[in-house]
Amino acid sequence: MRKNGNAQHITKRAFVDFILWTIATVLCMLWRWLDDKWDVASYILLFEGMAAAWIVVAWAAQLYRPYVLVRIWRSMGSLSLTMGIMVGLSNWLLPMLPWQFSPKVASWMVLMVGGMEVLVLIGEHYWKYATNMTVPIMQIEQRSDATVKREDKPRSQGSVASIRQSVLSVTTEKDYAMLLEKANLNSMQTRVVCDNQQFSVLQLPTYQYATIVDMTLLNNMRGINNRLCLINQKLPDDGRYVCCYRPQEYIKKKMLVRYPRGINWIIYGLYFFRKRVIPRMLLTSRLYYDVTNGRKRMLSKTEVLGRLYYCGFAVEEIVPMGHIEYIFARRQSQPYPQERIKLYGPLIKLPRVWKNKEIRYFYKFRTMHPYAEYIQKYVFDKRGGMDIADKSNDDWRITTWGRFMRKYWLDELPMLINWIRGDVKLVGVRPLSKAMFDTYPKWLQDKRTLSKPGLIPPFYIDHPNTFDELFASEDKYLTEYLEHPCRTDWKYFFLIMRSILTHKTHSA
Repeated sequence: MRKNGNAQHITKRAFVDFILWTIATVLCMLWRWLDDKWDVASYILLFEGMAAAWIVVAWAAQLYRPYVLVRIWRSMGSLSLTMGIMVGLSNWLLPMLPWQFSPKVASWMVLMVGGMEVLVLIGEHYWKYATNMTVPIMQIEQRSDATVKREDKPRSQGSVASIRQSVLSVTTEKDYAMLLEKANLNSMQTRVVCDNQQFSVLQLPTYQYATIVDMTLLNNMRGINNRLCLINQKLPDDGRYVCCYRPQEYIKKKMLVRYPRGINWIIYGLYFFRKRVIPRMLLTSRLYYDVTNGRKRMLSKTEVLGRLYYCGFAVEEIVPMGHIEYIFARRQSQPYPQERIKLYGPLIKLPRVWKNKEIRYFYKFRTMHPYAEYIQKYVFDKRGGMDIADKSNDDWRITTWGRFMRKYWLDELPMLINWIRGDVKLVGVRPLSKAMFDTYPKWLQDKRTLSKPGLIPPFYIDHPNTFDELFASEDKYLTEYLEHPCRTDWKYFFLIMRSILTHKTHSA
């Protein structure tokens, strides 16, 4: 298997070199032709010979060794040796040949190939570096029911004074008073952690404390999920966890107030790109965290709550204290299976109930903060349930640009991929999430899964305001469609277009 992998690597690198030689040759031939109108065809033989020689010399110089076995400095050394040999051959051998080749042109070809090889080489190594995140996957250990082992007794005066001093070293007297009341700091069953190192959490005894108060800002942690999962494993069943963070919303408001109108949005936009966009991009994520060590990151309320639910906690209370928010959560379950790295790019795949109640994934542009999918039930419960568009009423998980995209259907443009693949029709009932699908009556669930969902839903004609009106609208369409599929879809398509143009209908 290893020999096959090496052979594939050599073939790949030789093919890349061939492409680079082709590009360099075309450029040099074009320059030579413009210079003195020489016959460009005469350089084809030169190209073939030098490309073959380059590949042979590179193979002999071990430039094609798999990069798992060779560091970048060795690759660069092999490349320099290969270029030197090729430049020497082009200047010494070509004048001795009967054809009228220019050593200058040949040298330019070699230098261009070498320059492009350097870029390819650096790109390959950087790709390997960027996609090999150093944060390991947290291994979740299965456990049986666990109750707190430590007896609930009041602390001694010396212990109380020590905890007070530790808390006041990172926060204010006002915050300490709040934690003293709500987190029961004077109890032996409460443990305060003020160190952002994972080792301090690893040292905690298992099931000894009913409450763990983590005074390190989540904004300054690298490996937030790992830390939350560790604390999840240290807490007993139904144990409490208190954490704190500086919300993105506070930073945004502060910057918009601090700078003049117009300039403030530009400054905040640049700050947002540096703190939120770059850390989420595949090729810049690891570099960002290696440079900053994960400190002073921007965290939205949605992301923090989503991470807590992702790691097995249920949020009970959020207490704002100036520019810091404290979250009181309770351990409710094992964490979700951890992924090596969760990068929330602009394009997402969402599971939806499809024909015959099969689950398929549909593409959309992301309009919510990261980890929003893990707090759907929490938001629905807080905001009084879902509306008829399968969204929470006043859903604060949606970003500012996300609201704009949803208003004009821009977030649904990637569903054209599903349309091309045949997952959806042009007109039809919307593909629903499992949570929304379960709210439908059984008879309508069965009826709407007899056919594919559609890109353009029929309720844009009826504009229903309640679930009963929505059910009636979909039932009317489905009844007509099952009897006359083609005629019904064309009829609804023109009616929907008229509704959009005349009533200026927008997406929910």
